[in-house]
Amino acid sequence: MEKQELQELEAYRKMHQAVKKEYESIVAKMEALKAQDRTKSATYRQLMGRKLTYTNMLDLYRLYDLEE
Repeated sequence: MEKQELQELEAYRKMHQAVKKEYESIVAKMEALKAQDRTKSATYRQLMGRKLTYTNMLDLYRLYDLEE
């Protein structure tokens, strides 16, 4: 593999890990708000939108066999 390809692969891996970590963080925040019965709050709704975005990204990784 060439140096450029290795750099791109490493950048992809960093991005992939960041997406998974952020998704997990969003889910945890949503669960905390749900436990406080704050599912109708603006924060919860914003997190829901972000969760959907990250879910779509992870689904694309799975579609191309890039996610376990």
